[in-house]
Amino acid sequence: MLKECAQIWDELRKAKPLVHCITNYVTVNDVANIILCAGGSPAMVEHPDEAGEFVNFAQALYLNLGTLGTEQENAMLLAAASARVKGVPLIVDPVACGVIPRKIQVFDKIRQNGITLIKGNAAEIKSLAGLQGLARGVDSMDSGEGLQAACSQLSMDQKAIIAATGTVDVVADSNKLAQVFNGSNLFQNITGAGCMVGGVMAACIGTPGSDPFLGSITGLLAYNIAGERAEASVGMNPGTFRQQLYDYLYNLKGEDILREAKVEWQL
Repeated sequence: MLKECAQIWDELRKAKPLVHCITNYVTVNDVANIILCAGGSPAMVEHPDEAGEFVNFAQALYLNLGTLGTEQENAMLLAAASARVKGVPLIVDPVACGVIPRKIQVFDKIRQNGITLIKGNAAEIKSLAGLQGLARGVDSMDSGEGLQAACSQLSMDQKAIIAATGTVDVVADSNKLAQVFNGSNLFQNITGAGCMVGGVMAACIGTPGSDPFLGSITGLLAYNIAGERAEASVGMNPGTFRQQLYDYLYNLKGEDILREAKVEWQL
């Protein structure tokens, strides 16, 4: 399994999949840059008159509900409908769905088109699974207790891969589950850490021949290993950590994932 993840990462660098992103304005530049560093090609197309048609050119569609305006909502729905018709993988980050009811309403409209991956923090995933998750704004304050069961249940309910980020990341798909133990505490001290990892995961899933479950895990592993390396290089300095995160991800190879990954599989 891990060897396949390494192969996905190396293939991503060759294929340079186009990732169509409709993301929040706080982190749009971060998401574009991290996808570039991963080896993908980001396109931030969100006008309703363009978003649906542009999906025709994309290998993955990444929707982030962080700063949702009416025009952006319309663009997301058009793009999601087009992705369903074209068979383009759809990745959704339901930001703040645990604290803002409107986000759940929009998410419910999007999911009617079929979602490949739902990626959120522990509180967001638990909220979608009908459980109580602790959140403060867009940040999760959840301890992670019961998260594996919540991911597995939500995966069956939504017929999608579920990825919950936290101290330990959990990825579930029907009867499969993996836990990723790589990561950095400094992710909590920069804006857009969750948004960025969603972009990397979308690029991995959009890589030709990629299995979506393994592609999701590949994105998490690559991003988290880069975070570990960046923290080791700069110490507890979030500003330089952000810069180094880009550099270490850019230079990461499949063989590095094989060597440094800390993942447990339940298949």
